[in-house]
Order: sequence, then structure tokens, then C-alpha cells
Amino acid sequence: MRGLLVVNPHATTTSPRVTDVLVQALSRELDLEVTVTTHKGHGIEIGERARMEGLDIVVTLGGDGIIHEVVNGLLADGVREGLPRLATVPGGSGNVFARALGLPADPVEATGHLLDSVRNGNTRRIGLGRAADRWFITNAGIGLDAEVIDAMEEQRRAGHTATPVRYLATVIRHTFWVTDRRNPRLSLRRPGRLTVDGVFHVIVQNTKPWTYFGTWPIQPCPDASFDTGLDVFALRSLDTTNTLRAARRMIMHAKSGSTRNSIVIWHDVDAFTVTVSVPKGLQIDGESIGLVTEVHFESVPDALEVFV
Repeated sequence: MRGLLVVNPHATTTSPRVTDVLVQALSRELDLEVTVTTHKGHGIEIGERARMEGLDIVVTLGGDGIIHEVVNGLLADGVREGLPRLATVPGGSGNVFARALGLPADPVEATGHLLDSVRNGNTRRIGLGRAADRWFITNAGIGLDAEVIDAMEEQRRAGHTATPVRYLATVIRHTFWVTDRRNPRLSLRRPGRLTVDGVFHVIVQNTKPWTYFGTWPIQPCPDASFDTGLDVFALRSLDTTNTLRAARRMIMHAKSGSTRNSIVIWHDVDAFTVTVSVPKGLQIDGESIGLVTEVHFESVPDALEVFV
């Protein structure tokens, strides 16, 4: 099989040693080429080339960001038969996609698992999400979610590591001191349903969990799955009581506390649209996309074949 290994050298836990181990191991099973990303968006270009060259497998070494880019390159012309199959070895800080597939968190163990999967042809097809002309593999968000992503990217550019404690501090600061907690700007429209107005914050999940705090999964929508449509978690109140109720729900994986006046939960949704009265930030797979005033979300079943 012809394979391509895509390495993000700036991913949190990626190292030359891990890369060398992966290259040597994969080279025994594949006619392997190795490419290192050099700039934002490079993974999209690599994914497009892999599709046009008809490769059999593309392996990513890095976090969810590089997977997001490669997938958007592979599917630039839409879902069709004969696309390269995707595999990943976790090398980022969260690695939500890899962990959602049940892969080992340790990159060396994940390499051994991948080799077994390649030898045995262990693959599955997964559904993906679409938003703002992009594919997403794990999640998207408008409002507070995107604000926190922007703030974390600023801290990374300043030389700070994205630790769970720094992420938590950023969430708390934005929730209670930065975000406008009085004026909701978002509305949700879903075919055949009443419009939900007065929304502050929307999380969209294509799988669970949404993210991790260290090793602990954070689950706004604990029923989200690659095998179903999209799940939606929307906050209609950011007062202290409701904010703490929502946090408890996400941290403790509870399903209680959902009311029309505070938290709205949708499961297995095919399509919906978010409109914004004042431009708000959008994040997709942990990457800041920029300000938006309207975003249409849709679920695409069986979009991609992946090694598991």
C-alpha cells in the first residue's frame, strides 16, 4: 500500500524520537512518504495531493488541528469512493479524535495499534460535520467556546504552553469577566421546529467527548457519536446559578438540568442554522475560523473511512 505520513512538528507531544519510531515501523508495512507541515493550512494542501495521487492511506502525527486540515483536503471535492483511508497517531494536547476512536493515548502504543490495524484491515466509516464550508471531525462552537480558543491561541503565540490549568483559568476569566452575560446574540433554526432565540453560546458535537481536562472527559452531549447526526448544547442563561449547573452537567456527565430557559440539548440532528445579531467567533475542531453572522451546520453520514 502507498502511504503518506503527515507530521506536525509543533504539536504538543510530538518529538523527533516519536517520529523516527513511527517512520521505521510504518515503512515495514507501507510504501511510505513523509511530509512535515510548515504553515497553517499546509495539511489541507497535503490532503488534496494525497487524494489526487490516489494514495491508500494517510497517517497524521499531531493533534486534532492537523487531522482537521488533512480531512478538509481529502474531502475538498466531497465524499466519494476510493479516497485514501485516514489513520492517526496522537501527538497533540487533547487528541479528542484519536481518543474518541478508542486509540491509545501514548504515541508509541498507538503506533503498535495502528500497525495491527493496517495488517488486519481494521477500518470503519464515520460521519462528519459541515459548517462554514468546512468539514469538522469532533466539534464546533460559536460564542464563549470560540472566544476561549482565540485567547488560548494568543497565549501560545506569547510562548505559553496550553496546559489544562491555563485553559480552565481562561474559561473562568471569559465566562465571568469578558463575555457579555446580559445580551444573548444567537438564535437556532431547525427545520420543522420553533426557532430558539436568546442563546449565548452553542457547542456542536460530532462525537463525544467535547474535550478533556487532563484525562477527564468533558461531556456537554454524552450521547454524541460518529454514527449519529450532530448533537447541540446551547446556553440561554449565563447567570451564576445556571453557569454552574451547566458546568456540573458537563463535568459529571449528567443529563439533568436541561430546561428551555437555561440549557437546550438536541441529539442526532441532520441540519440546523445559527444566526448572530452581532458578529461572534466560530471555532471548528479547536481552530479559530473568525467572526460570523450566520452558520449552517449539517451532518454527513459515512463520510470517511478510518483505521481503528
